[in-house]
Amino acid sequence: MSRARQPPLVTGISPNEGIAWTKVTIRGENLGTGPTDLLGLTICGHNCLLTAEWMSASKIVCRVGQAKNDKGDIIVTTKSGGKGTSTVSFKLLKPEKIGILDQSAVWVDEMNYYDMRTDRNKGIPPLSLRPANPLGIEIDKGRFPQKDLESLFPGMSADFTSENFSAAWYLIENHSTTSFDQLKTAVVNLKKQANKKNEGSLAYVKGGLSTFFEAQDALSAIHQKLEADGTEKVEGSMTQKLENVLNRASNTADTLFQEVLGRKDKADSTRNALNVLQRFKFLFNLPLNIERNIQKGDYDVVINDYEKAKSLFGKTEVQVFKKYYAEVETRIEALRELLLDKLLETPSTLHDQKRYIRYLSDLHAPGDPAWQCIGAQHQWILQLMHNCKESYHALSCQLMCKIILTFGFFPLSPGNALLHSPMLDLDSDVRPSPIGHLSQTASLKRGSSFQSGRDDAWRYKAPQQVVFVEKLTKLVVSQLPNFWKLWVSYVNGSLFSETAEKSGQMERSKKNARQRQNDFKKMIQEVMHSLVKLIRGALLPFSLREGELRQYGGWEMKSELSGQWLTHVIQTVRLSSESLTALEIPNDMLQIIQDLILDLRVRCIIVTLQHTAEDIKRLAEKEDWVVDNEGLTSLPSQFEQCIIRSLQSLKTVLDCKPGEASVFQQQKTQEDVCQLSIGIMQGFIDCLEQLSTKPDGDIDTSHLSVDVSSPDLFGSIHEESSLSSEQRLLIALSNCRYLERHTFLNIAEHFEKHGFQGVDKITQVSMESLKELDQRLFEMYIEFKADPIVGSLEPGIYAGYFDWKDCLIPTGVRNYLKEALVNIIAVHAEVFTISKDLVPRVMSRVVEAVSEELSRLMQCVSSFSKNGALQAKLEICALRDTVAIYLTPESKSSFKQALEALPQLSSGTDRKLLEELLNKFKSSMHLQLTCFQASSSAMVKT
Repeated sequence: MSRARQPPLVTGISPNEGIAWTKVTIRGENLGTGPTDLLGLTICGHNCLLTAEWMSASKIVCRVGQAKNDKGDIIVTTKSGGKGTSTVSFKLLKPEKIGILDQSAVWVDEMNYYDMRTDRNKGIPPLSLRPANPLGIEIDKGRFPQKDLESLFPGMSADFTSENFSAAWYLIENHSTTSFDQLKTAVVNLKKQANKKNEGSLAYVKGGLSTFFEAQDALSAIHQKLEADGTEKVEGSMTQKLENVLNRASNTADTLFQEVLGRKDKADSTRNALNVLQRFKFLFNLPLNIERNIQKGDYDVVINDYEKAKSLFGKTEVQVFKKYYAEVETRIEALRELLLDKLLETPSTLHDQKRYIRYLSDLHAPGDPAWQCIGAQHQWILQLMHNCKESYHALSCQLMCKIILTFGFFPLSPGNALLHSPMLDLDSDVRPSPIGHLSQTASLKRGSSFQSGRDDAWRYKAPQQVVFVEKLTKLVVSQLPNFWKLWVSYVNGSLFSETAEKSGQMERSKKNARQRQNDFKKMIQEVMHSLVKLIRGALLPFSLREGELRQYGGWEMKSELSGQWLTHVIQTVRLSSESLTALEIPNDMLQIIQDLILDLRVRCIIVTLQHTAEDIKRLAEKEDWVVDNEGLTSLPSQFEQCIIRSLQSLKTVLDCKPGEASVFQQQKTQEDVCQLSIGIMQGFIDCLEQLSTKPDGDIDTSHLSVDVSSPDLFGSIHEESSLSSEQRLLIALSNCRYLERHTFLNIAEHFEKHGFQGVDKITQVSMESLKELDQRLFEMYIEFKADPIVGSLEPGIYAGYFDWKDCLIPTGVRNYLKEALVNIIAVHAEVFTISKDLVPRVMSRVVEAVSEELSRLMQCVSSFSKNGALQAKLEICALRDTVAIYLTPESKSSFKQALEALPQLSSGTDRKLLEELLNKFKSSMHLQLTCFQASSSAMVKT
């Protein structure tokens, strides 16, 4: 049965040689499917499975063991593939012996040296275990291969501590080039070392020779005495002598040891004192330890030691203990004062405040440190807010001084850019980075005539008030959360224990918090009031009372901020309000901020509309009098775009964020916005009137052009060097017509889209004002054009002493009527060139004026002859038929009255003559009368 996998094959090992316990990496094929699949791993015949770490089917990492063979294969055995083979081998190197004085990267244990020759541990001094150079001469390592030496001395070793030590091997390896004389010197050195070892034991014996000699003399004397006397006599004499010796020895011992015993008693007393000091060293060392730990900031250690000392020695009656415990209390009282100072020190992090409060609580500090810290933080926040205002006041004064010193004067124009932006970088806080979100296309200079080459660098920098508000809100948002969290921790008792272990302190804390809840609410309200009033003092000074204005206002650069900056301020205050709301501060405490945001939104709308009205008034300067196919200039489009941009800039202001009220909830705001909107529309109407009624010399028309692509019958006016008053009136009428039918309606839609109130009133008032202007301009134009034509009729009729009673037979239409028609045609051409849509209106009114005057003249004639009646009827009919497409009920009535004033033609001959003369007139002036044909009218109406 074949195996599922091929047997393992080792194709590489790295490194391929090394000493025992060398870490190697084995690479090959089919080295197993996992750690559990690996059954065996041998290197040079040694099982290395215990240290093997299977990495993958082609990689195993292990350590080489103490193998018997110097070189061998790497065999891997797996459950899935069985016993494998190897194409590479590993060479096991023998570790090199390291002497005591040799440099080595590993530590050699010198104390328990194992002597291989005696097979036991010897307690020999370390330096004598294995001298680095036992011969005492210079070692010169030979270059004999290790393999050759091993084959030459099989089973031997060059290590002189080895059981199989070979002197010849040692000499060949270390002194192969040493001279014979040096070897003699080495023999002498070996003998000296042997003699030193023998002299050591002899010296020990020499030191006690005198004692041995005295003992020997005493024994000899006793032996001789016993031989000379008898035994009994000797016994008595010996007994007496022994007693005397003992007495003398006792006296001598007392004399000798009296001082020793005294010293012993003193030592015992000292030992007892030391035992007491050792037993109570905690208390005796505590004052010094407290000072050291305080200097290191280890207040926890101090408190723990104090609690221990208080429990052990707080009620002691021992004077020494009382004295040292009093010292401890003195230092603990100093620590209380130090911690309280650190607690009330500002600025400080919430973590440090909680830590110091817990320390003071554990030290049983008098009063309520937590409430003291809350009060100090409250005053610190208020002080920071007022310091912020004062710093910017000083900055404003420096700015004014530098402006005056630089330019010699200070521009007081409300729209001056210098009032809106810091001219010089007086402080690192004045930087454009917080304001970078505003579009750089928004100009902060409105109507400024004071400019210099550096205006571009100043234009987009934030005004002082805006930077102040941003820094003020950032300050409050950064400080108030820790202040609020400190109060919350004070309320729930977590200031004293995170695990609720000290229930008594927690209950007291909660009780104090309930009693001081109203006081803390007043603190929060005071911070909110200060924040709001400082912002009002900078941006809405008119909303403060006189006393509050002196405290919270005082800004020297009292300039009206633009709508863009107010929008940025509103966004800043909104973000601050959201941050404070996220702290779960009650809404009634933050309502004052919502009121501020509402007032800022209202002010932003008012200011934006006011500035828009100013921009609209200056649109007259941008009129280029370039007329398009519809007879319009770019002015109506510029007007509409200006309002749309203004409304778009107010979008974020008009939108209500959560918790905010509608900006139009107050009736006064609705009325003010409505009036400003009407003022904007009226301003543009006044702009149109100003443009249309300026004297010719006041208008620069050097850049005048007309759309040459228009298929005008009578050319265009681009060849003229300047516009006449009548042409400007026509352009203004064309613009008015477009405004009435398109622009004002579009603007009304935008007003409604942005939630403006009273849009119908705005549209109605604006339309009425526009219609009044249109009518005035129209009357002015008709007066300019119709009056000369009407005035020329009567002199033309009676030219050459013409008399209706005595005239010749008519031969055609007289020249005065032809001249009037040519003048009417000129009016038609002028109007048609500007705006085709105005032709019917203008021509109808001109025809009304001419027909009315002609009717009046006919009615003033007392009588007509036959030829006179025929001549009058010919001219009236010729004029009526020519301008038939522009006849109105009024002009038709005038022509009818004029014909009724004439005698009726009685004969058919007269009527035939009248018809022939009419046809002749129309044929002769066909080209001139083309503009009055129906096709022209149809073209006009398309």
